[in-house]
Amino acid sequence: MNADLMNKVAVVTGATSGMGRVIAADLVRTGAHVVTIARDPARADALRAHLGPQAANRLEVVTGDLSRRSDVVASAKTIADRHDEIHVLVNNAGAHFPEHRVSVDGVEMHIALDHLAAYGLTALLDGPLRRGRARVVNVASDTLNDTRQIKLLSRPRPATLDLTDVDDLAELNPANGFVPFEAYARAKLMTVTAGYALARDLAADGVTVNALHPGIVATGIVDDLVPPVLRPARTLIRRTMLTPADGARTAIRLATDPALAGVTGRYFNRDTESSTPPVSHDRDTQEKLLALSRAHFAERVR
Repeated sequence: MNADLMNKVAVVTGATSGMGRVIAADLVRTGAHVVTIARDPARADALRAHLGPQAANRLEVVTGDLSRRSDVVASAKTIADRHDEIHVLVNNAGAHFPEHRVSVDGVEMHIALDHLAAYGLTALLDGPLRRGRARVVNVASDTLNDTRQIKLLSRPRPATLDLTDVDDLAELNPANGFVPFEAYARAKLMTVTAGYALARDLAADGVTVNALHPGIVATGIVDDLVPPVLRPARTLIRRTMLTPADGARTAIRLATDPALAGVTGRYFNRDTESSTPPVSHDRDTQEKLLALSRAHFAERVR
């Protein structure tokens, strides 16, 4: 059962394709006014067409590239200027990059898009989220619990996050020794780790922050994650995966289910509450990550 979102404001990132498109459409159908941030206006127009003429007026598009610090800041300001309260924030935008790439801000792209975009919007929309007693939902990946691409006889290998001597997030996922799958998993681990700390801070104002693994969904990200040895069978593999609609179900539930009101600081593997690596619960790591993430955005807003 979904909560009544009539005339409520929901911000959904990555809404022009895949799971995000399903999430945005579902929230619009429940009566929400959905705001999304889109890099490509043509894809935003396609989303409007998908929603149909009766629902399209409940979709608001802000133009921006979430891998760019300046665009995250500008998009958050635009949204906050237009909406005094936000009731749902689904940080769904993300990508896997098979080669080492650096954002315009000098940060490795997994860190920029899969962690900093989610952190930045949550932090920069702090006031409207608190006033709306919002639900913040971060779409993660269970690669954070196991970075093996082929899971046969060896033991699970959780993602690592050692911030001991890190002074800038640009130092993480360097080109030297870069492993794309591990870089992706580390960025998702960062989002969950920061989310646990943000959940504690925001709880006093009724804001909840939860993360989820949607399952193995047939998306472009999964295509990139298929090991080279299995790529000839990629079409067959995709047939065994969840559809975007299946994958979106947990995010929608966390955003709308009345039974989950007040539930915060949790990680769900699909519909089951699950655990994450011990480092994600380490308070020192959480606080160091928040400080580094704040510093990244402070450089822009000074």
